[in-house]
Amino acid sequence: MAKTKSREPREKQRGELNESVVKIKRCAAVVKGGRRFSFAAMVVVGDGKGKVGWGYGKANEVPPSVEKARKEAMRSMVTVPMEESTIPHVVKGRFGGSEVILVPASEGTGVIAGSAVRAVCEAAGIHNILTKSFGSNNPIPLVKATMAALQELRPKSEIERLRGVTLS
Repeated sequence: MAKTKSREPREKQRGELNESVVKIKRCAAVVKGGRRFSFAAMVVVGDGKGKVGWGYGKANEVPPSVEKARKEAMRSMVTVPMEESTIPHVVKGRFGGSEVILVPASEGTGVIAGSAVRAVCEAAGIHNILTKSFGSNNPIPLVKATMAALQELRPKSEIERLRGVTLS
């Protein structure tokens, strides 16, 4: 039976955190005795309640690289302001050749996103969102652009305070 590769990131539950392996890359270095392979993994970790982080780990085997990436993701977690199950306002994020636009959606819409952006949104606990990515479709800069966009979000109360008005 042939193995089928899934485009969706693998997910695990570790305690209260959701862990998604977004990408595993294999690198080959040609040495005297042949090829030496190493692996790089990108992991997104979130608690489903507004905290999310990403990590990138490299090792000679896949499990150690995933573990390194998971540890880095847990150290880099940030808080995402949310309104019910979506984001408060439209936001853009850029990293390298990738650009991501995140748009709040009404209840019941779901997560309309590609696999890399979906992994970040679901790990953060966002259940209703529309996204569009431009430029590179490489999952690594897409995750970084999504994280940059989520870090630009401001809660409605902060915007009201800064502007000195009340928003409906």
